[in-house]
Amino acid sequence: MRDMTRFEFPEDAFGDRFNLADLPLPRAAAGYAVQRLDTDTLLDRITGDFLPVRAAQLQGLFDSFDEAHAAAARWVVSYCATPDEHGLAIVPADFDPILQRHVLIYGVLCGQP
Repeated sequence: MRDMTRFEFPEDAFGDRFNLADLPLPRAAAGYAVQRLDTDTLLDRITGDFLPVRAAQLQGLFDSFDEAHAAAARWVVSYCATPDEHGLAIVPADFDPILQRHVLIYGVLCGQP
């Protein structure tokens, strides 16, 4: 693994810090997820790879914003030449037990407005 100290990751490097309980969500969230912008992929906690929300093996929910932030930072260190090119966001997400898949509560977030 590359040296984690070569980049600085401020608290808002992957979006503003939020508390799930404080968000007025259209659907309850079960945890925090790291989404790759412009895609329906989430960072898998086990492999450290991005997988589609429909992937059966995806374990994409983190218990805290801090855990999601640390995982996103590790991915950036491993795969990005500069910290600004990451295209990642920490988002609220859920897991639908009937569909057996993760749910992006805000949908696919765009990298550019």
